[in-house]
Amino acid sequence: MRNPRFSFAVLPAMLLAGLTSAELTSRQSAAQPTAKQAHQTSGNASQAEVAHGKYIVEEVARCPECHSPRDAQGNPDQTRWLEGAPIWITPVHPDSKWADRAPALAGFPGYTQAQGEQILEMGRSATGGPLQPPMHPYHLTHADAQAVIAYLRSLPSVPQ
Repeated sequence: MRNPRFSFAVLPAMLLAGLTSAELTSRQSAAQPTAKQAHQTSGNASQAEVAHGKYIVEEVARCPECHSPRDAQGNPDQTRWLEGAPIWITPVHPDSKWADRAPALAGFPGYTQAQGEQILEMGRSATGGPLQPPMHPYHLTHADAQAVIAYLRSLPSVPQ
């Protein structure tokens, strides 16, 4: 029986995370707010949109893996969630364009709405050029990009 909530677009994330279709569906269901929770929050984002963005950021794109500092056990530090971090991944071959640090995403600092949409929908940097490795380009739908931005803006900003 085909699961209507399952999308092959998330297959790479499932494989990386070691999830089965049933586990992914369970996580998706847990991330979906009830109708009661879907009322408007601050700004124009609903709780449902923020929850959807959180699901994309944390379960599909796995942004905290690079954009959160590591704790003593080597896991993303939940007390400094998406505050930016040194890049722990190294290229197989030397790459002068390889980033040393992943920028902070909590609070969506330093990005306009249009820049965020460009990064998430077109896979281009905020200045219009290619993204700096190891960041890979995303081609999200407009609705998914809006949800990701809403979630990131819902997080406390890091003092600059």
